[in-house]
Amino acid sequence: MSPATQTAIVPEGIRDPLTPENSLLFYVDLQPQYVFSVHTINAGVLINNAAGLAKAARLFNVPTIFATISSRSFAGPMFAKVQEARPDITPMDRTTINALDDPRVEKAITAAGRPKILIGGLWTDSCVVLPTLSLLKRGFQVYVLADIAGDVDTESHERGMQRMIQAGAVPVTWLPVVLEWQKDWAKTATAGELVKIAQEHGGAWGQGVYYASQMGIGHK
Repeated sequence: MSPATQTAIVPEGIRDPLTPENSLLFYVDLQPQYVFSVHTINAGVLINNAAGLAKAARLFNVPTIFATISSRSFAGPMFAKVQEARPDITPMDRTTINALDDPRVEKAITAAGRPKILIGGLWTDSCVVLPTLSLLKRGFQVYVLADIAGDVDTESHERGMQRMIQAGAVPVTWLPVVLEWQKDWAKTATAGELVKIAQEHGGAWGQGVYYASQMGIGHK
């Protein structure tokens, strides 16, 4: 049975839409040492997705937290393209495997006051699973970015996703998240910049957006 077919525990508020006002973006251990052994998603695709969503979070003023582990002694820095997307954020480097066990990380998430946490990172079955379970236990609604996560093999990734879904987390991917944040293309304050992000990071959809812009086709 695939993770998507598992029966989930439904937390309070999980059916409310994602908005810029209720969301927080949390990246955990998007570092070179871990991506070397990832076989469940292409590394370039993962990095592209992470950078695109990070830019969108900045556009929509969504609080964003980067956490790394042993960056100077083992795992290396945050992916360059992700850090370049958000040069305003300094990753919180730690030694704890569960990022929520670091008091600075927990304090930053709590202080933001956002009920919905979007989490992505490496590896799925440990550094994403553990903080997800901790966040759920603390009453947050957690959305796992399935296309900004990866693991050493399919079994590890899928069992990690399954464990989180069964605990009450919701699997999502990055493009639907930004569309949910935008909600209405008539919101011109963000629509133009979001189109630029889509063109750079949105793959086939981004090319469709580019085509529409060149052909003079507007959003209906």
